[in-house]
Amino acid sequence: MQTECIFCNIVQRTIPAQPVYEDDKLLAFNDISPAAPVHVLVIPKKHIANLLEITPEDNGLIDHLMLTIPKIARQLGLDEAGFRLVVNTKDNGGQTVNHLHIHILGGRFMTWPPG
Repeated sequence: MQTECIFCNIVQRTIPAQPVYEDDKLLAFNDISPAAPVHVLVIPKKHIANLLEITPEDNGLIDHLMLTIPKIARQLGLDEAGFRLVVNTKDNGGQTVNHLHIHILGGRFMTWPPG
C-alpha cells in the first residue's frame, strides 16, 4: 500500500467511500464526481500505478478483476441496457489518481467519441 495514494487510503478505510462491492482482492465504490447516473470505480487492493505497471505476477488479480466486473454490473442493474468500462492511463489518458482503476459507467446512453 502507498500511504500517499488516495485509493490505498480508501482500501485501508482511512478515507471514507461508498462501497458497492468488496472481496479480498478488490474494492468497488461510487465515484465522488459521477459522469453518469451510475459511476463506480473498481480498484485492486494491491497498489498498481496504472495499466502499464501490471506484471505477470498480477495475472490472477487482473483475471479476477475482469471476471468480477460483470457481477458488479448485474448488481447495479446495468446488465440489460449495457454499460461502458474506462481505464485511463497516465496524463494524456486522463488518469488523475495513480492507482489502477476501472470506471463502470451506466444508466444512460454513451456517446462516441468519449472525449
